[in-house]
Amino acid sequence: MARALLKFSRVSPTKSRLIAREIQGMNAEEALAALEFTPNKAAKIIYKVVASAVANSGNEAADCVVTSCRVDNGPVLKRFRPRARGMASGIRKPTAHILVEVEGK
Repeated sequence: MARALLKFSRVSPTKSRLIAREIQGMNAEEALAALEFTPNKAAKIIYKVVASAVANSGNEAADCVVTSCRVDNGPVLKRFRPRARGMASGIRKPTAHILVEVEGK
């Protein structure tokens, strides 16, 4: 079993989990093809992590299965935006840790 971990990725974990659930249990080659044509920022990032996990396994993508794709919460960057009458409102910029595990057949 090979794995790849991307930490502190500037993408929302809740939006990334929607993409991660789709590729769990898929053949790695099919998962990469599905992610390539998904119009989502998280899909592009997860594509690179899956490709890295396949490369770490030393097998071809056709011979691997995505056993686990997990997205955990990272630290939240807190920023402020100026508002009317001298006030400010907060902006949360979430980060995510993406872990992909691949197993050869």
